Amino acid sequence: MVATQRRGRRIMMTPGDLDTFLAERRTCRVATVSEDGRPHVSALWFAWDGSSLWLYSITRSRRWVDLRRDPRIAVVVDDGEEYGELRGVELSGTAVFVGEAPRTGAPCPELDTPEKLFARKNFGLESMPHDGRHAWVRLTPDAIASWDFRKLGDG
Repeated sequence: MVATQRRGRRIMMTPGDLDTFLAERRTCRVATVSEDGRPHVSALWFAWDGSSLWLYSITRSRRWVDLRRDPRIAVVVDDGEEYGELRGVELSGTAVFVGEAPRTGAPCPELDTPEKLFARKNFGLESMPHDGRHAWVRLTPDAIASWDFRKLGDG
């Protein structure tokens, strides 16, 4: 169950706005906890299926190693330059590894939708090109916070 946003209700995105925003954006920032307890943040492409964020990560990355040891994860997707244009979403929860690692394309029905979404959005393709270096991480958020400063108008 996703936690309800308590602060900033005036500027939070509607569920439809949130789905549209996540479907259109390409890059997110992924925060993990390193072995020494320090946060690690890295940029990554993603796909949103309406309930989960799908991350296609290099399996030799620090992010992957961090999540294998401690699956707590937070992700931010944002946009805008000027104050009145700022909008974004923070999703947090537990990372779940799905499919083979690294991914070579073996059948995995759970990956059919995210791979199709990811391939279309990021490569303009109908099927996912597999390179044997990446694998899938799913974040079904426990909490979502969003903001859209465009709702503030001129006031």
